[in-house]
Amino acid sequence: MSFFKKFFKNVIHDRDPDDDTVKVKGKPKPKYYGTVGPYPNFNASSDASVLQAAIESKGVDEDVIISVLVKRNNEQRQKIKVVYEASTGERLDKDLKSALRSDLEDVSLALLMAPTHFDAYLLRKATKGLGTDEDILVEILATRSNQEIRDIKKVFKEEYEEDLEEVIKDETSGDFTAALLELLKANKSESSEVDMDLARRDAEILFEAGENTSGVNVNAFIDILTKRSGPQLSKTFQQYACISDVTLPKALDMELRGDIEDCLTDIDGWMDRLTDIVMLKNYCQLDKRV
Repeated sequence: MSFFKKFFKNVIHDRDPDDDTVKVKGKPKPKYYGTVGPYPNFNASSDASVLQAAIESKGVDEDVIISVLVKRNNEQRQKIKVVYEASTGERLDKDLKSALRSDLEDVSLALLMAPTHFDAYLLRKATKGLGTDEDILVEILATRSNQEIRDIKKVFKEEYEEDLEEVIKDETSGDFTAALLELLKANKSESSEVDMDLARRDAEILFEAGENTSGVNVNAFIDILTKRSGPQLSKTFQQYACISDVTLPKALDMELRGDIEDCLTDIDGWMDRLTDIVMLKNYCQLDKRV
């Protein structure tokens, strides 16, 4: 499984804020936004009582449990948990775990977790047992903010009494490990501003590290991909198109093998920007002839 392929798929989604909105009921919304809004006329006490009755009913009223949990947003579900424990003396997640089975149990417990706890839970699940779910590791660590990663590490330590970095070292290997550990440092740029000089320098570094050398300098890619913001990387790829005969994903598809094969070839949203890049490349070539 290619780390960089999945990494790029997640890290580039915010490359162009103007392209990341859609109209929902006439209002601009991010393409990636929560679909469960706050439930109107929310009453945590009422919901807690309804859930208690559903859990204690003969046979367990699963339809009622589902109806409540999926129609409240995460903030509201956290309030229900607090009220439930205060009124019953029992934890809602433990009562649901005892009452439910199989997939419904898993989904219900997941819905009750705060986002940071859910991320920590998924990372634990991805690294525990036979095999490692690299997709989950990349999806979380490549898309969370620096503060969110710091919070995830803290929760992971509290919940599982292990440092996330040590778990990553034990369960992964090679360049994959190196890249994940860099992400866990939580020092990626979060600026929305683009430095064109830096984009040009980075493009040259990537060209030298990939195409213009007898071997591939993976460390150069890791350093840039884990430290630059999405908008900055977008400009870097455009600059790369001006100095190379092929796009960056295609170049590395030809150069890389093994664990990082196709590392840069499946950027999310890259193909819908390909026309812009081809036009840019044609402009660059024309500019060189003038």
